[in-house]
Amino acid sequence: MAHIRISDAARFLGVSDDTVRRWVSSGALTSVPDAGGRMAIAGKELAAFAQDQARSMADPSGAASSARNRFVGLVTAVKADTVMAQVEMQCGPFRVVSLMSSEAVDELGLEPGSVAVAVIKSTNVIIESPGTSA
Repeated sequence: MAHIRISDAARFLGVSDDTVRRWVSSGALTSVPDAGGRMAIAGKELAAFAQDQARSMADPSGAASSARNRFVGLVTAVKADTVMAQVEMQCGPFRVVSLMSSEAVDELGLEPGSVAVAVIKSTNVIIESPGTSA
């Protein structure tokens, strides 16, 4: 089973190392020494904790959708020409970039600082695992 160091767990959860240590002290997470003697958290436990802690912004659109990957965020940049546009959003710790028509940007009123929802519906999602070979 994979073990995640406290500092790496903090980065995955978007909090400080001290916050993870407080969670360990309070019993919310369990730490064990890793092979190097440093405190670590079992990967499976950290994954369950991360899922429980996940908080996303409420979807302001209220739209019913079959897409499960919906990220509410702020538009941070719009680069448009007469036909196409590139829209960048910051959705929590994630940067999402979309290419669309300039007409769609205008119709949606997208500009830096506006709230929007990035909807991702795809059967082509690549997942990589560091340090492994297929």
